[in-house]
Amino acid sequence: MTDFFRATSAWRNTHPGALAGILAMTGVSNPPDHPALDGAREELEAQLRHRFGALDRPALRATQPIDAYDRYYRRFGQTYHVQHQVESVAVKSKPIPRRATLVEAMFMAELETQVLTAGHDLDSLELPVTVDVARPGDVMTLYSGAIKELPVDDMLMRDGVGIITSVILGPDNRTQITPVTTSVLFAVYAPAGVDESVVHQSFEAIERNVRLVSPDAGTVARVILTAS
Repeated sequence: MTDFFRATSAWRNTHPGALAGILAMTGVSNPPDHPALDGAREELEAQLRHRFGALDRPALRATQPIDAYDRYYRRFGQTYHVQHQVESVAVKSKPIPRRATLVEAMFMAELETQVLTAGHDLDSLELPVTVDVARPGDVMTLYSGAIKELPVDDMLMRDGVGIITSVILGPDNRTQITPVTTSVLFAVYAPAGVDESVVHQSFEAIERNVRLVSPDAGTVARVILTAS
């Protein structure tokens, strides 16, 4: 699987105990909506409200694996956005926002497992993808088109062309999922303190959601690396 995914010694040394993974799928489609995914989204809303609805913000922040992400984000003066999204659905009873189905499948898995994930059009990547850390002067073009410098030591992934995602800044513009995407790569980050089993659960949730829309989709790579 080194044809798909590698790690640098800088990542291993800077973030001991962290995990990073990729899930690559082919034969997918990305319609704007799908009734099967709509039903799964409503079920997930109910599950989240049952699991987290009675928690206040500090109690939610202390749950696993959100607590590990919270520690990581605070190192960079940030808060974990997935925690706020779970709170919005579970505590404030807001609906899960609708997106194109591939992105929604990924986002639903994020809410279900709280594992940070980015999605990319696999055909736009120059493989392999490498997990690394940001160095002074590293920049990327964000999904919005803005060019921004990455915080030093933030976990990131790059392909043969450039940086495609980082924990703090999110995914890039060049490799974004589009309405015509037929092959997709989902990239996950898990700081130290997140159990590998939770990352596997995240991949399983993504695959399940994607196949609600594209039953014949195939998984061509599923790799998890540990910084140790």
